[in-house]
Amino acid sequence: MAMTDRKTARTNADSTIRMIKGYLQAMEDRDLAGAASFLADDFQMHFPGDQTFHTLDELVSWGRPRYQWVKKAYEQFDFCPAGDENVVYCFGTLHGQWPDGSIFGDIRFIDRFVVRDGLLTNQKVWNDLAEVANR
Repeated sequence: MAMTDRKTARTNADSTIRMIKGYLQAMEDRDLAGAASFLADDFQMHFPGDQTFHTLDELVSWGRPRYQWVKKAYEQFDFCPAGDENVVYCFGTLHGQWPDGSIFGDIRFIDRFVVRDGLLTNQKVWNDLAEVANR
């Protein structure tokens, strides 16, 4: 691969990861309008328990009885070019507060994002939240 090709690929990876971090930060801040600006019209989210959402409001409503708030500590972001799309995986741990006010932390997660034309089209989420909640 030529040096300019590598530089272009690195720039694409960096800008895509930066965009995903912006989306995730907006979600943590509950800036749903800001988060929605990163989404394609056909965006879908897939969460544990075979839950699929098409809007951020659906996701927030689903999460409301599960926790008061949740945040992520990121360990790594992995960029994977895939034809006319880019795929980014991020993983780390979740921490937050259960509905009863108790604190949780160190819960593993992996998110997989698909980006097309600079917008998120798909998010798949895997985590151990239910495992810890059921203890």
